Amino acid sequence: MHDQRLKDIVPFVASVEYGSFAAAAERLHITGSAVSKSVTRLETRLGSRLLERTTRSLKLTDAGNAYYQTCLRIMEELAEAEAVLAAQRSIPSGKLRLAVPNTYGRLAVMPLLVPFCQQHPELELSLRFSDRMVDLFDEGIDVAVRIGDTPNIPVSLACRQMGRERMVFCAAPDYLARAGRPTNSHALLQHPAILYERIDGSTKPWLLQAEDGHVQWRSVPHRMAMGDVDAQVQAVRAGLGVAQMPSWLIREPLARGELEIILPAHQPDGLMLTLVWPRRKQLLPKVDALLETLSQLTIR
Repeated sequence: MHDQRLKDIVPFVASVEYGSFAAAAERLHITGSAVSKSVTRLETRLGSRLLERTTRSLKLTDAGNAYYQTCLRIMEELAEAEAVLAAQRSIPSGKLRLAVPNTYGRLAVMPLLVPFCQQHPELELSLRFSDRMVDLFDEGIDVAVRIGDTPNIPVSLACRQMGRERMVFCAAPDYLARAGRPTNSHALLQHPAILYERIDGSTKPWLLQAEDGHVQWRSVPHRMAMGDVDAQVQAVRAGLGVAQMPSWLIREPLARGELEIILPAHQPDGLMLTLVWPRRKQLLPKVDALLETLSQLTIR
């Protein structure tokens, strides 16, 4: 019964689209009589006339127009389902465009992409490094890795939050030996600060604990402001002052003993790490494979 319903829908839709039973029959490679019988059978089962027939044309009735719109939606959903299944059977291939933040992309994303590309030789990877929030549709990006809160993501995009970075105060061991180790926020503010400078010329504030115990962003006086995080790390390693930076950024200098954490009990959460991609691309094998690989990213 259900098979017959689906069989009758196709001749009906074709008759509407091509304007006659004969034209529909030619497109479907069946006889005009078969098309006419199929539509009549459909009308009998529904108990409604769907088409007004004349010698020259066919015209949808009100009931026929409503049913036609429903049939179109059903056929589109079936086509999409078949496309998804076909895509799932194929291997990741073609051009894949990924946008990542400059430093985080180099330190955290690239180590995952090397084995990913080795595993999928049919892919052509285009990797864009930028700290700005790229427009995925305007720039043809398949997946973007973002650091920063993104409260207004449109419904056309899907996202996956990967956690927040941990902010730590740090300085070089020789600087602390020379200037002393601060034991609280008040003492910390007496030391020369090395801040990150944004594109607009403003400096990134510090996350500090207020008197009521809440953590809040606070602008602080500074000795230096660097428009590049790698340069900021270099200045702190050189013993020029103290800085607050995400732990992922200084993981290697900490491991080598080039930097030390100040106020280890004060490590508030910073910005969110998020994966963003167009919803319509999610089931493409290349995008699905990349998202699976990027799910290993951490930012703590």
